[in-house]
Amino acid sequence: MGRKFFVGGNWKCNGTTEEVKKIVTTLNEAEVPSEDDVEVVVSPPFVFLPLVKTLLRPDFSIAAQNCWVRKGGAFTGEISVEMLINLGIPWVILGHSERRQLLNESNDFVADKVAYALSQGIKVIACVGETLEQRESGATMEVVAAQTKAIAEKVSNWSSIVLAYEPVWAIGTGKVATPAQAQEVHSELRKWLHDNVGPEVAASTRIIYGGSVNGANCKELATKPDVDGFLVGGASLKPEFIEIIKSATVKQST
Repeated sequence: MGRKFFVGGNWKCNGTTEEVKKIVTTLNEAEVPSEDDVEVVVSPPFVFLPLVKTLLRPDFSIAAQNCWVRKGGAFTGEISVEMLINLGIPWVILGHSERRQLLNESNDFVADKVAYALSQGIKVIACVGETLEQRESGATMEVVAAQTKAIAEKVSNWSSIVLAYEPVWAIGTGKVATPAQAQEVHSELRKWLHDNVGPEVAASTRIIYGGSVNGANCKELATKPDVDGFLVGGASLKPEFIEIIKSATVKQST
C-alpha cells in the first residue's frame, strides 16, 4: 500500500468572510480525485475555522495554522489544542518557516508543540526547511535533520504526522526548488527517518513539498518518488488549487 497523496492549503493571514465563502464554494464545486486517492486539508485563519467547518465539503479536512505548546490558561492571544478539539478541527500546521523565522520559534519549541498536539489526538503537519544562506553554504540536510531530530526525540508515534519540507527561500518568492532539488531533500529526509526512527516510519510517513507550488509546476514535482504531496500557500486561495489537488493522478500513474 503506497502513501496516500496529501495536499494542504495554507491560507495564512488572508481573507474576509465573503472571500472565505467564495474560496469554499470553489472547493465544494470542484471535481477532484476521490479521498481514496488524495487527502485534502485546508487551513484558514483561526477566526474562520468554524465558518469553514460548517460550509466545507465532508471529504476535505481542516487544519489550524498553529496552536499553543501546552494546555490553555493565562496565555493571551494563543489558541489551545483543546479549543481546536472542541471545534472539531482534526489537523494543525506546526513549525511553519514564517513562525520559525519571524517569531523565533526554536526547534525544541516546535517539537514540544508537535508532541503535545499529538498527545491530545490532533494530527500534525510538521514543517522543516532551510534558508537561502543555509542552502548556499551546503547546510540544507544538517538544518532539516536537526529540525526533524528535535521532533523525533519527543514523539514515538509518527502515524499522525505529515512532514512538510519547505525551503524558506522558495516561500512566496516565486522561486521553486526544482523537482530534482525537492526529490533530493525528500529522499535524504526519508533516509534520515529510516536510520534514526525506523524503516516502517520512513516507508509510511508522507513528506510533502511546500514553496511556491502552483498549477504549472505541481505535476512535474508530483512525479518524484519521495514527494508525497504539497503544502500550498498563495495558490491555495485561487482556483488553481484544484489543479494541484488533481496532480495526485500523476502520482498514481508513475
